[in-house]
Amino acid sequence: MPGPHRDDLAATVTAQWGGRGAAWLAGLDRLVTGLACELNLELGPALPQSFHAVRAVTCADGTAAVLKAGVPDGHLDAEVAALRAWNGRGAVRLLWSDPARGVLLLERAVPGTEAAAVPDDTALDTIGSLLATLHTAPVPAGLDPVSCERAAFDAHLARRDEVLPRTLVERAAALWTGLCAGAEREVLLHGDLHHHNVLAATREPWLAIDPHGRVGDPGYDCGQVLYNPLGADPDDLARRAPDRLARLAGAVGVPWDRAVAWGFAVCVLSEVWDADGDPSWAGPGTALAVARRLAPLVAD
Repeated sequence: MPGPHRDDLAATVTAQWGGRGAAWLAGLDRLVTGLACELNLELGPALPQSFHAVRAVTCADGTAAVLKAGVPDGHLDAEVAALRAWNGRGAVRLLWSDPARGVLLLERAVPGTEAAAVPDDTALDTIGSLLATLHTAPVPAGLDPVSCERAAFDAHLARRDEVLPRTLVERAAALWTGLCAGAEREVLLHGDLHHHNVLAATREPWLAIDPHGRVGDPGYDCGQVLYNPLGADPDDLARRAPDRLARLAGAVGVPWDRAVAWGFAVCVLSEVWDADGDPSWAGPGTALAVARRLAPLVAD
């Protein structure tokens, strides 16, 4: 993958898991070298990583793969279930996993260039096409519905300080309940498909990685791309948000007004998560700029 790699692993893991995360990081090298021996893997370089350690590896038969490891608290179980359900259709294949140790061995997308490297309209069409494919898979049992994420809004609104505009958070929370209740169909959702989670490959032109694995209205998956790619001008992303949603709505099969409502609510939720879960949070970011742009277009 060309260009410098993002590596926020230490900061992200300690912020998310505290002392448990620090202890996991301290044993990470031992875990990775042990797995390489156990699975007969040749270790390659680190790939972009934030919440999880990600290493390029080569299997004994020459297969290019990726070793992904995270704090073993069960949060990767949904990713395993989603990848199994897709079985390589639109996403990288799961080659092996050990949920108890928080470890996955995945197909490596080669050359692995992110969709952020292509023009945005091309990236959006690619993401929409992938979502249309991913949403056709059978829904595994046991995955969390997106309706559960309403709790994050409620927790934020219980704060005594107002770090985000309260009226926007209240509106997003109310929309969330209505959107979930009014879903005409529920599908297996990626949950975080954007420019940096779509990689160029050879088996298929593009493959999705890093699913969150949720169940719900397909319009939910239109939201995360709106505040991506990283480094883009927030005002530009906000200005183009309605047109970007028009491309995605048709691909996933939801009306434009419903995609707009989901886009607004997902952007506000992203800011809520950052404000409540990131100790280094420095104030509202791109997602809130997009949410403000979409707010007048949302029908309550």
